[in-house]
Amino acid sequence: MQIPRRVDYGLRAVIYLSDQDPEKCCSIAEIATRQGVPRKFLEKIIQDLIRGGLIKSKRGSLGGYMLARSADAISFYDVIEAIEGPIAVNVCLDDELGCDQLPRCTMIGVWSEVQRSITEVLSRTTIAALRRPACKELIGSSSLSSAA
Repeated sequence: MQIPRRVDYGLRAVIYLSDQDPEKCCSIAEIATRQGVPRKFLEKIIQDLIRGGLIKSKRGSLGGYMLARSADAISFYDVIEAIEGPIAVNVCLDDELGCDQLPRCTMIGVWSEVQRSITEVLSRTTIAALRRPACKELIGSSSLSSAA
């Protein structure tokens, strides 16, 4: 399983914006350059983040993009869902599609546990926890060090 590049870029953009002055607007060009993200690709991702209520835009010569809410009120889960939609590790856990194997499936317990674990980690990990100063503290912590 691999996180899509769109999600990685979206997370980078949101984390970058969280490191800026809350009143400062950043241009797409600035975010793309600083984060090493292709500008055209980032434009589409930013639109998803705006629709998801995570980023807001401001028009004009001093316009650009900023977080729509505080970094401690935005989780990884929020960003992923805004970009990719609801998270489902398997089709049987997708609310819309369901699964015709469900009555006799022996894997549903495993998929449900994986889903619960992923959702929990992504929901509790806020953007604020990964801002540059906080990130240095986290790198030394056992929770991230042991996962590496």
